[in-house]
Amino acid sequence: MRIDRLLCCQNKSIWRAAVFPVFVLLPLVAVPSARADDTNLENQIQELQRQNAILEQKLEQQNQSIQSLSDRVNELNSTNAPQQAGEYTAPAPLGGYNLGNVHLSAEGGVALFNTGREGFAPDAEFRLDEARLFVEAPIWKEVYFQGELDLATREDSGISVTPGEVYLDCQDISDLWGKDGQLNLRAGNMYIPFGEEYLTRYAIDNPLVSHSLSDLWGYSPGIELYGNLGRFTYVAAVQNSIYGDGIDGFDGDKSVAARIGYDPNQHFHFSISAMRTGNLHANKTSAIWFASGFFQSLGGPDTTWFHVDLVEGDVTARWSSGYLQAFAGFGHYGDNDPTANNSRDFVYYSAEGVQNLPNKFYAAARFSQILAEKGIPVVGFGYDDDYFSAQASELWRLSLGLGYRFSPNFLVKAEYAFENGRDINGEDRDDENFFGTEAAFKF
Repeated sequence: MRIDRLLCCQNKSIWRAAVFPVFVLLPLVAVPSARADDTNLENQIQELQRQNAILEQKLEQQNQSIQSLSDRVNELNSTNAPQQAGEYTAPAPLGGYNLGNVHLSAEGGVALFNTGREGFAPDAEFRLDEARLFVEAPIWKEVYFQGELDLATREDSGISVTPGEVYLDCQDISDLWGKDGQLNLRAGNMYIPFGEEYLTRYAIDNPLVSHSLSDLWGYSPGIELYGNLGRFTYVAAVQNSIYGDGIDGFDGDKSVAARIGYDPNQHFHFSISAMRTGNLHANKTSAIWFASGFFQSLGGPDTTWFHVDLVEGDVTARWSSGYLQAFAGFGHYGDNDPTANNSRDFVYYSAEGVQNLPNKFYAAARFSQILAEKGIPVVGFGYDDDYFSAQASELWRLSLGLGYRFSPNFLVKAEYAFENGRDINGEDRDDENFFGTEAAFKF
């Protein structure tokens, strides 16, 4: 019994000797392990906090980028200088109505005009300045119909229904060789692609009420190619050369116009344009307008044809709240008058600036001038019957305006313009100053 008890006691002692260190060392081992776990957990929390801060920073940067892009879109809508690959076109009206695949929209302007006693509106008249309807519809694959119906225009003080641009647009012909946008084709009645002012001359797109003094624009039936090659764009057209109905040109001669554009970045745009009107019958006028009139024969009664050649350069610089754009051009007139040499050169230029102001206001200014030593018909703000054929040696216009944009679809603006110059007979043209205010809209 003693031996057994002794063995039992020895076993208990051995067990205590073996187990006791475990219970003593276990807390000592567990404490560092717990501390390590706490440290790891703290590090993980700090890492999550750091990553969360980085995500919040990136989210803020994305929000700023989205806001910047939104401001840029609003700026482009408000400053009215849209640029598209290939042919530049007036921005499509926002909104409108869809009837199946047919999209209908409209735009226009109502105005009050007043000029000096030698101007076109000496008695302060209200006008329906513009009213246009637009129809767009797909025809087949990448072929589309574009139609414009003019109910009222600046050039016709009455109300009538006449077609504006009406054409078929065959887009992305360059898909045949795997390139988007390199070659497109239009056929129908289209704007003459010379210069760039005509792209923003509609009331809703024009920051001022008037246009530049030269105001080169017009449309005529023909065919047009346009597209883009990287940062370059191009458009070229062959069109009928006369205004209105009748025999086209001299022995069917056509007008040819082309423009090449270059956009090095989002802030700058450059282009150069060239045009020949073709040889026109002496009793006709050109399809393209110039200085609120047309190019016309300056020869004597034996003159049978005349022509005008033009070249122009345009540049635009943009910043976040406005832009500055300018153009300058050179023209040459010639005819086949057997009794006199009527050839003459003329130059024209314009510079326009727009600055957005707080609370949706903006300010705009434009200076433009035409110089022709031998004289060229320049109507300007003058009364058409008096100045349609009167030849000016120089005329300038300074336009100052203020506008308020309720939205991209509705704005009101006011302008006062000074116009002065001299005819080749020495008479001053100093009573044509213009005041106008207009509400422009589109839907």
